[in-house]
Amino acid sequence: MRNMNFPHQSEEVYGIRATRSRRKPFVLWRELIPAYLAPAIMAGIGGLVTADKVLQIRALTTIGGTSLLVALIVGLWLNSRGSRKRWVVGAPRVVVVGAFALAGALFGLFAAWGTPILLDLINPNHHWVWFDQIGFDFPLSGAIACTTMSWRWRASLTK
Repeated sequence: MRNMNFPHQSEEVYGIRATRSRRKPFVLWRELIPAYLAPAIMAGIGGLVTADKVLQIRALTTIGGTSLLVALIVGLWLNSRGSRKRWVVGAPRVVVVGAFALAGALFGLFAAWGTPILLDLINPNHHWVWFDQIGFDFPLSGAIACTTMSWRWRASLTK
């Protein structure tokens, strides 16, 4: 029989409480897995569809690898110093993510400029096939990695 004086008696008996969803903590190694796999899989699918073997190699090396490296650098910085910077915590999420995406693209441009010079110093007679497109791969991968890492890091702070 239902008790009209205490309509929610099951809450007391079973300990059912309405809880807000807990925010997930930012765990760097869990964020690095999709940071590598997402761009590598998408570029790999493009390589399979177009039957471009060079794009398939670039998907696993320059595209996925650059994304992983930039995501690692940004994730380490966000974990160690990100919460101490007022503009990172206080600014709207879109502004922070846009700033990190721009920084990732600039880092990728700098890396794309310096990598062929460094490889020519190491081995001047060898031509690296998949490094012909790093001027496009590095900035795009850097921007994507910085965008996803900063977006997910900010999501772990506010909810």
